[in-house]
Amino acid sequence: MRIVVCGAGYAGVTLARSLERRLPEDVELVVVDERPYHLIQHELHRVIRRPGLADVIAVPLDSLFERATVRETRIEAIDADERVVRCADGEIRYDYAAICLGAETAYYGLPGVEEHSIPLKRLEHATEIRKRVLPLLDSGGRVVVGGAGLSGVQVAGELAALAREEDAPLEVTLLERLDSVAPNFPENFRTAVTQELTERGVDVRTRAAVRRTTADVIETDDGPIPYDAFVWTGGIRGPGALCERRPPVRSDLRLDARTFVVGDAAKAVDRDGEAVPASAQAAIREARVVADSLVGIVESWDAGGFGPRPERFGFDSPGWLVSVGDGAVAQVGPSVLRGRAALALKASVGAGYLSSVGAVRNAVDLVDEELGIAGLVDRD
Repeated sequence: MRIVVCGAGYAGVTLARSLERRLPEDVELVVVDERPYHLIQHELHRVIRRPGLADVIAVPLDSLFERATVRETRIEAIDADERVVRCADGEIRYDYAAICLGAETAYYGLPGVEEHSIPLKRLEHATEIRKRVLPLLDSGGRVVVGGAGLSGVQVAGELAALAREEDAPLEVTLLERLDSVAPNFPENFRTAVTQELTERGVDVRTRAAVRRTTADVIETDDGPIPYDAFVWTGGIRGPGALCERRPPVRSDLRLDARTFVVGDAAKAVDRDGEAVPASAQAAIREARVVADSLVGIVESWDAGGFGPRPERFGFDSPGWLVSVGDGAVAQVGPSVLRGRAALALKASVGAGYLSSVGAVRNAVDLVDEELGIAGLVDRD
């Protein structure tokens, strides 16, 4: 039997490592990704201010797996009917597959937005944002971040912190088309995030939907906004291998009997019928459920019996975390923390994840970097 894990993000790495430990040696496990590393996506914004952090949050795939075959290639299409993964360098047939390709940036057909903005999905994006912003630290100007979900909040906070560090005349504006930042989160969390942003110098503008963009002006419902650099985090779409769709899946996370879709690549509902948010914590927990399903399938396959009842995913978030420059906001149950306490909690969660995938040195370096940013440890 061959099981193919498409993508080495949070879902793919969690799933493949679990299967390595639990599947018989005669089951072939293949992990396919176009890059040779696993990116800690929720820390990517830090690279804008601390480029050296790239080495900490990009973990080589060959250090994460013990027996899985890693194939470094671009996945161009997945044919679930034929059970074939079509790659830039050939085809991979599978008995079972998990599509863990994550999501890409959506531009919604807004004129000029894709052409004139920089997304934040990859290390090269963070590098490009830094390259675009550095000259403005001397000359002054405005950086606009479109979209005030957690990614947009973190980018805006990081840019404001960079300007403050350099004592630069740089204005950071965060745009959101709805009536609050972090609009999909609880009210007390949204309120704390807004306060953290404004106290750190971010110009927050809600009900300011972007309509079109030229090389130097963003047209919004709130009027025209001139800019010098534009970062777009305003939405997500499916990966190219799925024709830019995020297919709907139920709580068993199956596209069909042989193919699962895990993490941000799918629009999933849990066993209570609730929509699952696109987030790292959801992707990791979904991957554990799919691992249980695949282990059960292999066991029944070997026994020659009927397949097991499918495992079903239930999402009950323990809380939410977002960094805002040198601070953060954390919600744990009904309680909301701000500032350094929240940042320390975020650092511990990030380090815990890195440790769980065996990247212990990276975990130590991440904690040192995060707490150094907050001034909670002496980095000298």
